[in-house]
Amino acid sequence: MKQIGRNSIFTGLAYDILGSLLQALGVWCFVEPCRIAPGGASGIALLINHLSGLSVGALTLVINIPLLAASYLVLDREMTRKTVGTVLVMTLFLDYIVAPVAPQYVGDRLISSAFGGILVGAGMSLVFMHGSTTGGGDILAKLLQKRFPYLHTGYAIMLIDFVVIGASVVVFGELEAALYGIISMVCTTQTIDAILYGMNKGTMVLVASDRNQEIAQEIMIRLGRGTTFLESQGGYSRQRRQTLMCVVDRKQFYLVREIVNKWDPHAFVIASETREVYGEGFLEATDQR
Repeated sequence: MKQIGRNSIFTGLAYDILGSLLQALGVWCFVEPCRIAPGGASGIALLINHLSGLSVGALTLVINIPLLAASYLVLDREMTRKTVGTVLVMTLFLDYIVAPVAPQYVGDRLISSAFGGILVGAGMSLVFMHGSTTGGGDILAKLLQKRFPYLHTGYAIMLIDFVVIGASVVVFGELEAALYGIISMVCTTQTIDAILYGMNKGTMVLVASDRNQEIAQEIMIRLGRGTTFLESQGGYSRQRRQTLMCVVDRKQFYLVREIVNKWDPHAFVIASETREVYGEGFLEATDQR
């Protein structure tokens, strides 16, 4: 048990180090010289840094202290302990490792916004993978949700980020600061989704038709994909029937649509994107470890 505990600590530290390095590179090399504040505690720190000249890492730490205290008292204590370590490592990397040696990109602001957002998103993803957070906006959003239970976490985070981005217009004195900040925030979000949820997306198709047997047979033979029949009942007609379900690669959906139209042009079809698919024909769960 002690060995497992040590492994867990070292694994968490490795995630923190690599995640903090990527975030520090994103913030220092791209976001800070771009004169934008893409949200969260680091965004607030960048605004204060512009006005006072104080280091971004130390400011991020100071901003997080009251939020971490509130999180420990009101929210998840284990998550808060991990977040304290993450914030400390992030401060160390940003102020004492990356800032003194890494060059800053001072070219096109669009490139800065995009690459800064991608690096920050990649770093945050690694932090999230071991059950920690980067503090700041994540904690504040959860505290807001505690006070307003009907406020979704995603909306709370977006609200906080847009407040910071709006403040950047006043601090930097230009509307472009907010626009580039939004671009950076979108890049961060998309990177987090791509890393945490994977690129192994598919399309789930539900088909309600009197020719489901023929449709399923051709999908299995022509595409090599499995199919499933779900027992269902029409809400209006009250007739019992079988609904066909299958999951295919996104590139194969047009073939499924072609097969359905061939057998029943009047079939009722629902197609939705799946975040990630495991199993035969797709990735095995062990491939994601």
